[in-house]
Amino acid sequence: MKADVILKEFWQSNERFADLFNTVLFDGQTILHVEALSEADTDMSGLIRLRGYEKPLARTRDVVKKTAHGVDFVVCGLENQQRTHYAMPLRALLYDGLGYLKEYRELTGKRRKEAGRQTEEEFLSGLHREDRLHPILTLVVYYGENPWDGPLCLRDMITEMPKPIGDIFSDYRMNLVQVCDSERYDFRNDEVRTVFEISRELQRGRVDYVLEQYKNKDVTEELLTVIGTILGSQQFVQPGKKRRSEHMQLCTALENWRQEENRKGYSQGISQRNQTLATRWFSDGRSITEIALLLGLPEAEVREMLINEAPASSIVTSEI
Repeated sequence: MKADVILKEFWQSNERFADLFNTVLFDGQTILHVEALSEADTDMSGLIRLRGYEKPLARTRDVVKKTAHGVDFVVCGLENQQRTHYAMPLRALLYDGLGYLKEYRELTGKRRKEAGRQTEEEFLSGLHREDRLHPILTLVVYYGENPWDGPLCLRDMITEMPKPIGDIFSDYRMNLVQVCDSERYDFRNDEVRTVFEISRELQRGRVDYVLEQYKNKDVTEELLTVIGTILGSQQFVQPGKKRRSEHMQLCTALENWRQEENRKGYSQGISQRNQTLATRWFSDGRSITEIALLLGLPEAEVREMLINEAPASSIVTSEI
């Protein structure tokens, strides 16, 4: 199963979804109520129409919930992000804008079907003066091992502005929660807390800490699968293999992960060794063909190593 599907399914749960939003966005206050959440359409696609111009935009959100708020409702969208996205504030803004556009068109379509006389202003906009759209809240969940180093708002993506322009610039702030920096949050849902804590501590290499903290706790295969997905581990959990207990399954998953990390470290060590030797030999005047034979690697791979270490022009000139 693909990583994005696993993460989407995890957050489909109303209990998990509500706890995530309440903890991160509302400081632990119960603003979203589990029983009031319902599924909403994830398709945000729309046709952007300007005078003499039409542009279809196909966009699908990861998870969208609608919740009652008095007699009205609030739309909450969640976006899963495995890597830093340097245009994420703009992407989130686009999702929200398309969501508002979708509701606007539904409302104007309803108004057009109603009988009765319209004022010129109502005819122009398709709305009545008292019509209102419903708020959309977007939360980006970032699972990367390294802290988010991208923009957090639209202003961060904009070139430096002189003060008069900056003072009136309409900014857009992105709501972001990072697994690698999540100890500040006190999640009430056990499953959310488990996924965030184990993932965060394993990203920091603290296997023994996880074993100690969860020695008397059961962790289901579903949660292990989500954690393995966050860690990018192929071996973290192996479905179908029966364990004597869920705790034994956690121990096995941790051992699989430790071995996988050791193999990655060994592979990275070999790669670094090859990089060092290739650079040294190339500096000594050996050709790429000779280096490839000595290392037992394809010439293209050796060339890529050298390009990463020196300007491409020097490599081409030496070869000529």
